[in-house]
Amino acid sequence: MNNSVSGTARLLGAGLRALLVLTLVTGVIYPLVVTGVVQALFSDKANGSEIRAGGRVVGSSLIGQSYNLPLKKGQQTPEPDLKWFQGRPANGLGSNSINTRYKLLLSGTTNLAADNKVLIQQVKDAKAAVIKDNSVPGYTVRASEVPADAVTSSGSGLDPAISPQYARIQVHRVAEKNGLPVARVEKLVKDHTQGRTLGFVGEPRVNVLELNIALKDLLAKH
Repeated sequence: MNNSVSGTARLLGAGLRALLVLTLVTGVIYPLVVTGVVQALFSDKANGSEIRAGGRVVGSSLIGQSYNLPLKKGQQTPEPDLKWFQGRPANGLGSNSINTRYKLLLSGTTNLAADNKVLIQQVKDAKAAVIKDNSVPGYTVRASEVPADAVTSSGSGLDPAISPQYARIQVHRVAEKNGLPVARVEKLVKDHTQGRTLGFVGEPRVNVLELNIALKDLLAKH
């Protein structure tokens, strides 16, 4: 009887020691080591790929932002602030009325089929708006020049980048709205155009937040 009790106590003691050791190793030491390695080698990505401007964090290179005018009385949908480059349409799964800079609370698409009448009308309306907004005196956007990313949202609904083509057709409008030479704004787009990752993955792209930060800096010097 005593031997049985003693054996049980030893087993419980061994189990408790194993639990404490495993908790220390897997719950404390391992997370600290991984965190330290990641912070040392990939601190930017580990901290959310933050973008800073004026000494403060203004967003993430992974999440798109809206550049809209304040809502007017009676308006339900804000108008785009056309002095800035605009990103892709943001048709996600949900909205957040508290953080107005990041309205999309749930990442995802509308899952509308290609022949869905609602989606078709959205694309038509978006294309008409792109042509109207970006056609300025001396420069007219043709329907054939409007790329797909200008009229459709991405799979996440939070895409931070646009195609170089979409950025280029916004150049004349941005230049006019800000009183800048077209050539200077064109160079801004060119300087912020990123190629394919590793030379073959994905497509060339322009991060809209980074581009608009550069535009703001240019305006401050102009």
